Amino acid sequence: MSVRLGILALLAEDNMYGAQLRAEFEARTGGTWPLNIGQVYTTLTRLERDGLVTQTGGPDGEGRIAYALTTAGRAEVDGWWLTPVDRSSTPRDELVIKLALSVTAVGVDVTRVVQTQRTATLRHLRDLTKLKRSAATETETDLAWLLVLDNLIFTSEAEVRWLDHVESTLARYSSLPRRAATADARTSTPDRTQVRR
Repeated sequence: MSVRLGILALLAEDNMYGAQLRAEFEARTGGTWPLNIGQVYTTLTRLERDGLVTQTGGPDGEGRIAYALTTAGRAEVDGWWLTPVDRSSTPRDELVIKLALSVTAVGVDVTRVVQTQRTATLRHLRDLTKLKRSAATETETDLAWLLVLDNLIFTSEAEVRWLDHVESTLARYSSLPRRAATADARTSTPDRTQVRR
C-alpha cells in the first residue's frame, strides 16, 4: 500500500495535520509499517501539488497545519477502495533474489542458506502467533490489527512452505552439475518478462 493512498484514506474521515496522520496510520496498522514524519509531509506536499488535498488554513497555536481532501482527492480514495490491488508486477523480494543468486554462486551452501532462513521465519511465525493469542484475549482488540497479524502469519506460513519446496527442488537437482542446472533453467523458462517488475 502506498503512503499516498493511506494518507488520502485517513483524510477522507477528517481533516488532520501531519503528526496526526502518522499516528493514525501507525495505530491502524499496528505499527507494522512505521512512517517517517518527513515522508508524511513530503507526501502531503505532493498531494497538494496534485490537487488532491488542501490546507484548511494557517498554522494553529502550535504551528500545525491541517489538511483536507479536495473533491478530486475524495474521488481518488473512493476509486481506490473499489479497485483491486495490482499483482501483475512482481515485487522485488530479498529472499527470492538471495536464493536465485545463491544457486549459481560458487562456494555457497544453498541448503544452509535455506535452513537458516527457515529457522528465522519459524521463529518470526512463533512470535506472531503469540501476539495473535494475546490480542485475541483482549476485550477491545482492534480488528485492523488482527487482520494485519493474520496477513503476517499467513505470509510467514507461505514462506516456510516455499522454503520446503526450495529444499526438495535442490535435492532433485543436486545430482546435476551446477552450471548445467542453471543453463537448463534458462533455456526451459518461458518468457520471464511477464513476471518481471
